[in-house]
Amino acid sequence: MNLVERVQSILLKPKATWPEIDAEPADAASLYKNYVMILALIPAVASFIGLSLIGIGAFGVSFRVPIVSGLANMVVGYVLSLVMVFVLALIIDAMAPTFEGTRSQIGALKLSAYASTAAFVGGIFSLLPSLSVLGALAALYGVYLLYTGLPVLMKCPPDKAIAYTAVVVVCAIVGGFIIAWVLALLTPSPVRI
Repeated sequence: MNLVERVQSILLKPKATWPEIDAEPADAASLYKNYVMILALIPAVASFIGLSLIGIGAFGVSFRVPIVSGLANMVVGYVLSLVMVFVLALIIDAMAPTFEGTRSQIGALKLSAYASTAAFVGGIFSLLPSLSVLGALAALYGVYLLYTGLPVLMKCPPDKAIAYTAVVVVCAIVGGFIIAWVLALLTPSPVRI
């Protein structure tokens, strides 16, 4: 299945797609190379364009992040997104026995990678910084993707999926705040244009 078809299927019909994903042979390198590394470029590049080239405007005043700082922010954000998918997979795998699931490193990585699809695709809204909140809303759909994927990939009972999802989401939020904090340290104050 090609990338566009997989993105469409996981976003539009996740319950039918998770068993397909579970049955597919995969390893960490192929998941990253063929899926995660490509989709993680969307929010990174869109954020660079939005903050450094288009800028932020309000009340007749516009600001832009300097190009070099924007590039640094893009690269660090991209790398941290890749790391976050892996760390989330480690958390999903480690928590499986707690929720009567089966540990599977590759299953957890598949779940983390494909559940992140909504957040990656929603990153396109960062092209216009004033619309970036829509990207955050799109990322919320990833919670549903995670919820529907846990019973299939981690073999947890469906009645445990809500609690399992909640724990993973809390860990993801903490990780997201850490990523935002690191990016804020690297992003200087915007320059008025």
